[in-house]
Amino acid sequence: MSYNLFLLAFALGIGGGFQYGLQVSVVNSPAEYIKSFIHETWVRRYGFSATEELITLMWSFIVSVYSIGGLLGALSAGYLSVRFGRKKTMLLANIPAVLGAALMGLSRLCGSFEMIIAGRLFSGMGVGLGLNIHIMFAGECAPRNLRGLLAITASTAIALGKFTGFALGLREVLGVDALWPVLMAAHAVPALVQLLTLPFFPDSPRYLLIDKKDKEGCIKAVKQLWGDGDHMAEIDDMLAEQEAIHGERAKSVCDLFRDQAVRWQLITLFLIVSCMQFIGINVVYFYAYNVFIKAGIPHAQTHYVSLGIGITEILTTIVSGSLIERAGRKTLLWKSHTIMALVLGLLTVTLSLQDAFSWVPYCSVALIFIFIMSFGIGPAGVSCSLPTEIFLQSYRPAAYVLNGASNWIQLFILGLLFPFIVESLGSFCFIIFLIYCLSVAIFVFLVMPETKGKTMLQVTEEFNRLNYRGKKRQTALQQNNCSVMTVTRL
Repeated sequence: MSYNLFLLAFALGIGGGFQYGLQVSVVNSPAEYIKSFIHETWVRRYGFSATEELITLMWSFIVSVYSIGGLLGALSAGYLSVRFGRKKTMLLANIPAVLGAALMGLSRLCGSFEMIIAGRLFSGMGVGLGLNIHIMFAGECAPRNLRGLLAITASTAIALGKFTGFALGLREVLGVDALWPVLMAAHAVPALVQLLTLPFFPDSPRYLLIDKKDKEGCIKAVKQLWGDGDHMAEIDDMLAEQEAIHGERAKSVCDLFRDQAVRWQLITLFLIVSCMQFIGINVVYFYAYNVFIKAGIPHAQTHYVSLGIGITEILTTIVSGSLIERAGRKTLLWKSHTIMALVLGLLTVTLSLQDAFSWVPYCSVALIFIFIMSFGIGPAGVSCSLPTEIFLQSYRPAAYVLNGASNWIQLFILGLLFPFIVESLGSFCFIIFLIYCLSVAIFVFLVMPETKGKTMLQVTEEFNRLNYRGKKRQTALQQNNCSVMTVTRL
């Protein structure tokens, strides 16, 4: 990877995936302090105490409104990325992030818990927009042999953000009553860092060439990001993709559902990427604390165990980056989902027998770490590159909108229903996620084409065998064979 491409990965990650991971993890530590602040503010305003149910409801709304903001941001990603470009839209995502941080940071000084709610909403909008553009931007800026690796940096950024949120939430850092507003406003720092660094980089070469028809700008961007050398083969691939879409406008989400040409791409996107909340990673995290306590770890030390989990997730995404261009996307996905399904089945057993034998909690601890490692090596990393690889330029923004919206909706619904699921099913709730992981493993193994080392048109050809099975058609490569030959002579 060239030096400038590595720096771009950092500039994108600090305001994209890192923001998402940071804001997901940072909200857990100050929960009790914010509830106390809501209680004190209510008494000061109205002269009587709010009920415990009302305070819990307000806190639940503070947590869940973030997903609503994320959904709004994700829904706007498609239009903004085409209208203003990937780079300008990424910079734009930092504005609601900074505004949200300011509202939450000043909420205690102003005596307003409503400012926390508004801040969480704006912060969610920034992350929902920024995370979508981050993954799309990174995938479009990489040469073919580094496409998977650069996309995986988004997953590493998310893991680093989670780890940083856990670390900042420690009592020795910002996890105390006096500093919770600073903790909740901490995501302003990465937003400002991106605002200062990203302007030095060009926009996506694919966007410049295919959407803006700016070949000179594309060549300049390629040289800046990839270094000196002969990159005409890659540029020819982009020109061939431009010819394949025949100058079509950017497609809408409705077009994704209507067009037969992307039917199996849509199914692949939905099953593997858009439904990742059904893998069960959040449920495993929920049970982890109870398992660690059963294994003899003091309750006060569980925050430090969270750091260990965070480090594990970071390391496994790095391992995924080293494997994805060797083993391929398909192999990593079906094997990791199979392992996760097996682990979830064993966890159901060990959690059910947790009090029966003294050694069972230690088995549960081992299984939790195996699950997290499998998640990091497989779906957490590979899913970042898939939407870019399986959709042509005209469909790609709509695919990211659908993917982002699906994930935020699932996050919101599971956040509301999860306590009831756990209460009614206990550890047997893992069976739901086990079925999903096993189904995805079978689908990937039997159906999904490999995308490693292939151009966008070659991947499209692989899916066309599924989309037009049994029908005669003129393939995209056949349609553009002459164009590709002509371009190569430029």
